[in-house]
Amino acid sequence: MFKVIQRSVGPASLSLLTFKVYAVPKKDSPPKNSVKVDELSLYSVPKGQSKYVEESRSPLEESISQLRHYCEPYTSWCQETYSQTKPKMQSLVQWGLDSYDYLQNAPPGFFPRLGVIDFAGLIGPFLARGSKIKKLVYPPGFMGLAASLYYPQQAIVFAQVSGERLYDWGLRGYIVIEDLWKENFQKPGNVKNSPGTK
Repeated sequence: MFKVIQRSVGPASLSLLTFKVYAVPKKDSPPKNSVKVDELSLYSVPKGQSKYVEESRSPLEESISQLRHYCEPYTSWCQETYSQTKPKMQSLVQWGLDSYDYLQNAPPGFFPRLGVIDFAGLIGPFLARGSKIKKLVYPPGFMGLAASLYYPQQAIVFAQVSGERLYDWGLRGYIVIEDLWKENFQKPGNVKNSPGTK
């Protein structure tokens, strides 16, 4: 036996009055058999065999498919390039932010030193008139000289590292030139007899 409780609301004059209504099923009604979910028509499985038929593509869908197929190598190249350059760009942005913070809180005397180093770099092109090699060598050379006056310890470390690299590059160049010389000029077939020798 189930009891149902309902709340009713009267007309507007009795709007604050609520009361309960109890309903009890009749005792002489026969009990109903419950229906299983599988027996409901809503959940019945159709007996016929279904077959999937693919719709034909429209010309617009065909052209979009061809465009996607054509652009796929370029988009994958762009994704690879982005994934490779993203860390570099993030480190560059971080370097810029660190430089900005350093310039905001620069040590005393930093800006006058920077001005002297820049001025030395600007004098370089004026003293190197007429020669392209001098225009390439003088400005960084004068800037390096001015920077080494203000920062001697860093200049010594830079000179040592640069000297080692220059020596390494020179040694590699010497080895390459020596190999080329041996291949082209000292082959037994390329040796010619000089006049007067038999």
